[in-house]
Amino acid sequence: MSPTPTPADVLESVRAAVLEAEPHLLELSHALSDDPELAFDEVRAAARVAAVLEDAGFTLTREAYGLPTAIEAVYGTGELTVVIACEYDALPGVGHACGHNIIAAAAVGAALGLAPLADELGLRLVLLGTPAEESGGGKILLLQRGAWDSAALSLMVHPSTAGQLPATGLVTFALEHVRVEFSGRAAHAAAAPQTGINAGDAITLTQVGLGLLRQQLPPATIVASRVVEAGVATNIIPDTGVMEIEIRGANAQEWNDVRARIRKVVEGAAIATGCTWSVEPTEVPYEPLTSDPDLADLWDGVLAEDLGYSSGSIPPGYVGGSTDMGNVSQYLPSIHPMLELKDVEATPHHADFAAAARSAAGDRAVVDGALGLAFTVAKAASLTELRARLLDLQAQRKPFATFDAER
Repeated sequence: MSPTPTPADVLESVRAAVLEAEPHLLELSHALSDDPELAFDEVRAAARVAAVLEDAGFTLTREAYGLPTAIEAVYGTGELTVVIACEYDALPGVGHACGHNIIAAAAVGAALGLAPLADELGLRLVLLGTPAEESGGGKILLLQRGAWDSAALSLMVHPSTAGQLPATGLVTFALEHVRVEFSGRAAHAAAAPQTGINAGDAITLTQVGLGLLRQQLPPATIVASRVVEAGVATNIIPDTGVMEIEIRGANAQEWNDVRARIRKVVEGAAIATGCTWSVEPTEVPYEPLTSDPDLADLWDGVLAEDLGYSSGSIPPGYVGGSTDMGNVSQYLPSIHPMLELKDVEATPHHADFAAAARSAAGDRAVVDGALGLAFTVAKAASLTELRARLLDLQAQRKPFATFDAER
């Protein structure tokens, strides 16, 4: 790729706009942290994000794509449509212990930083408020309803305490949650056990099968389970058995193969005990993240050259958590980079991480995250070959509903 350097004055204009908005961004981050809301209930969070963008002249759609807590804010009419994903759901019991207050404020900051230059850069900016990342797959529902159909690229940023990992090569786990149910026949465990069909035994056999399967699991594939129901009394042979299984994998094909094998384990347990069985997803599956290499390189360069971060290398075998941004990345060029919370050791999904996300380190991540996203978009819009590739891919891409049905 032979880049045309982004003019320094463009980046300085973006920086100035972000820094001008900094008080509002930190106020937003703190307000979200102080008032956490769970998946699909982010009413006040969505309203706060919408208010900031509407005041800045963005065209707002509330309850976007039929989701009550999704918003879509649009600015500019350029041919290159970029969707900045803005998460704002919290976790039960520990609030914003995954730093979604930072994610939301950084996304808003990036949009505000780019808006004054949208026409000059030929951009159509879309900030998409995406509910329910922690559970429920809000982005997947939005994908299915066409929220990314007109986009050329998409990006967001996530805080991390694992050091400054490069975006290039970063992967996340695919994830599926399923509910397994066995139906048998109840009987008195002493007077007539021979007339029963023991659904609890089917649960036990499934657990044994999963344990034996682990020997053959591919690297970076993880299976976890818990028993929900396996009987109510020792003198009653249970007619119902219920368990939940979680399947994660870093490689899509291997993950799909393991999903199929687990269903065979369940079927085998049902055959052995005489039960009927079902396996039903409890949420839409999260797919693995595939980072666009050009966008990832741009992000890594921005952090090193423009923001002064020193990226390490991804440790061998390292895989991030799971995110519905993975599904987005399977459809169009995307990145979901991590941004280090400086001098913070707390682990995500712990109360200490929620406190750090509201600290000075969290505030710095809001501003640097906004600058990183905005600079990456500005450079992508200005690189002739990259811009042409993104637009060409967009022109060839089918609507998500068609894309999903054909794969």
